[in-house]
Amino acid sequence: MSVLSALAIANYRSLRRLVLPLGQLTLVTGANGSGKSSVYRALRLLAAVAQGGVVRALAREGGLASTLWAGPEQFSAAMRRGEQPVQGTQRNGPVSLQLGFGSDAADGYGYAIDIGLPIPRSTSVFNHDPEIKREAVWNGPFMRPASLLVERRGAALRIRRDGQGGGWEGVARPIPAFASMMTEYAEPRAAPEMLSLREQIRGWRFYDHFRSDADAPARVPQLGTTTTVLGDDGSDLAAAWQTIREIGDRAALDAAVQDAFPGAQVEIDLQGERFALRMRQHGLLRPLDAAELSDGTLRYLLWIAALLTPRPPALLVLNEPETSLHPDLLPALGRLIAQAARASQVIVVTHAPRLLAALDGPAPDTQRLELHKPLGETQLAGLEMDRIPRWEWLAR
Repeated sequence: MSVLSALAIANYRSLRRLVLPLGQLTLVTGANGSGKSSVYRALRLLAAVAQGGVVRALAREGGLASTLWAGPEQFSAAMRRGEQPVQGTQRNGPVSLQLGFGSDAADGYGYAIDIGLPIPRSTSVFNHDPEIKREAVWNGPFMRPASLLVERRGAALRIRRDGQGGGWEGVARPIPAFASMMTEYAEPRAAPEMLSLREQIRGWRFYDHFRSDADAPARVPQLGTTTTVLGDDGSDLAAAWQTIREIGDRAALDAAVQDAFPGAQVEIDLQGERFALRMRQHGLLRPLDAAELSDGTLRYLLWIAALLTPRPPALLVLNEPETSLHPDLLPALGRLIAQAARASQVIVVTHAPRLLAALDGPAPDTQRLELHKPLGETQLAGLEMDRIPRWEWLAR
């Protein structure tokens, strides 16, 4: 499994220019408003590239103008010292939102994308649509001319023949400005690395604030089929639970329940073609239906099903998994996440001290990143410069 070693984000919300080192388990923390959610959303934007939906995803966020860094293009030394007010200057570079990642693995690939504004056309009403200006795929942790494998500039795409070290060959068909080369060009023989990278990104999995309210889909019986991946909304919880029992790690499933709720048992009740989850708890004479469970209990069962998936993804990203959980459950959740990190690279965005304490150390390659936001710009706090990965930003 190729592990990402760096995540790079430029000019996205409060992330003016940020390069994060990543480990097998990465913990992203910081005070409220420090930029944690922006890191999570930037990762989701990267995932949308491989699905062909990055421009639409930006539109859902209010458009490119609403997501761009709102501060000055550069901070002067006097601004940082507080001797001069923060003020804008004449723009020297183009409007550019950049996202990318690298990998230290010998067989790992890196990718970067540069999104900007179009040249206005008097005949079009779409002059505010974001355009993809540049894309690149390379081998290794950061982009170098010798390691480049695929490169897109505007509508032009070129591919290195015979992999790294070969000559370049242009692709005759232009790439539309609104589309990524990831989805517009899928040629397994000419560019196998791009196809491999696209499928890897498409396998990334995100979980963000499972619903556990009275009308949550997980509380009512649902039609069930074999479910190796729990859905984002948790509606297939019962089917996912039964799938783990039949083809996954049943012992780990039972152990996770016991770790959080000693003496409890979870069972699946078949109601025709519908699956319903029930929980037996110590001291009660009958099992409780999912509709009767507390918000925290139901949410924790959802996390068990998500993290013990029989089909672990290459990358698993969890946004504030502690939400609605009692603090006493966080050490057990930490052990569950650490277990998941043995099969997947895991990124956890959290501000819960007890969860951080449970996670800080169990995995052999744990990276803890604390964010802060001086002058409105998200930065890494307390990290030595030599621990920040090298990164080459795309130039137009």
